[in-house]
Amino acid sequence: MKSIKKLFLLLIIVGLISAGVFYFRDTKQPQVSLTPGSGPISKKSTIMLALNDEGMGLKNIEVTVIQGADRIPLLKRDFPAKTSVTDIEIDLSSLKLKQGEIQIEVLANDHSIYHLGKGNSAQEIYSLTYDTRPPVISILSKAHNFTKGGSGLVTFNINEEAENVGVQFGDYFFPAYMQDSGTYACLFAYPYDTTEKTFVPRVVARDLAGNERQAGIYYRAKNKKFRHRQIKVSDSFLTQKVPEFESIVSDQGEPIDIFLEVNGKIRQQNRDFIAELGLKTAHQPLWDGAFRRQPKTASLAQFADYRTYYYKGKPVDKQVHLGQDLASVAQDELIAENSGEVVWAEYLGIYGQCVVIDHGLGLQSLYAHMSQLNVQEGDMVTKGQVIGRSGATGMAGGDHLHLGMFVSGVPVQPIEWWDKNWLKNNINSKLQAN
Repeated sequence: MKSIKKLFLLLIIVGLISAGVFYFRDTKQPQVSLTPGSGPISKKSTIMLALNDEGMGLKNIEVTVIQGADRIPLLKRDFPAKTSVTDIEIDLSSLKLKQGEIQIEVLANDHSIYHLGKGNSAQEIYSLTYDTRPPVISILSKAHNFTKGGSGLVTFNINEEAENVGVQFGDYFFPAYMQDSGTYACLFAYPYDTTEKTFVPRVVARDLAGNERQAGIYYRAKNKKFRHRQIKVSDSFLTQKVPEFESIVSDQGEPIDIFLEVNGKIRQQNRDFIAELGLKTAHQPLWDGAFRRQPKTASLAQFADYRTYYYKGKPVDKQVHLGQDLASVAQDELIAENSGEVVWAEYLGIYGQCVVIDHGLGLQSLYAHMSQLNVQEGDMVTKGQVIGRSGATGMAGGDHLHLGMFVSGVPVQPIEWWDKNWLKNNINSKLQAN
């Protein structure tokens, strides 16, 4: 009889322990997060609610929007058993909210039997600002004259804090940068490969809530025809240049195949890199007056020369030369054409050893095919400072300087920046006026 009582008592104890373990198995409340959880939003904003309960799983949620004395039920949802993680997009577009402060209240429950079967609850309240008014853009600069392949500048004000501010047309977007005065300045290009029909620049500004407005500008665009040139690729040239590129091509084929991969695929990779580098720029101008052309140099190839490459009398490739080729004597000293910061000073594919100098507002100059580099990334240089020597590294048939100019990574013709009158009328006077 005593053994039966002991067994019964043991069963009771085991049962109580098991019940206690089960009861206290999940005492943690669900995890709730809202993105964004603060700051301005609009009815178009993407608001994501993330829920997580690794214990007994989520049971249900309620989402309420609070504005002043109004409580607006927005969402109720029950979850199947064992739902541990879920993401829900919150849509405010159907609500008639006023401009100003709102709160989003989230109440989440889980399937736990803790709290006498009521389970664990989490309540979070997020304070945000509801804003559906797009920013107001005021264009300040007046005349905007462009030549195809060239550059221009627009200045403007915005009545509120904004992001993604700049000039756009087609697939192009040029960032604008706020100046010390609070005015925005945007340097942008009329790209060599853009038609007059598609070159319709507009200032665009999106505020922190996601509201966007565009503004047109008064401008004149002048078309320009570029030269077409034939380039003969000889076996002697291939014998000289191909070994330099064998380590960076994917196919170790015939010399002409290696040349074509470098002239096409590697060229595009290098240009993509230059475009990314264009975002690494000072927000204020670093240049000092007109750019100084390399002393005692003669022009060879011009900006936007359309080239057809021939090998053994047959066309094998087509590319566009996006710079100005200058030459004097072999291994001539090269100068920084204006003040700025060195953002690249290494080997770069078709450009060989090269230096890229940032002049601010997205404007950068490239010095390619160099035999010697006298500067390194991070150096501040002044106009006329020697930065190295010319050479024939990269895709160069002889010793010369390939000078490239870029606006936010988009190639532009250098000759405008050598012209002090053009620079004064189109760029500097607008910056100084603000």
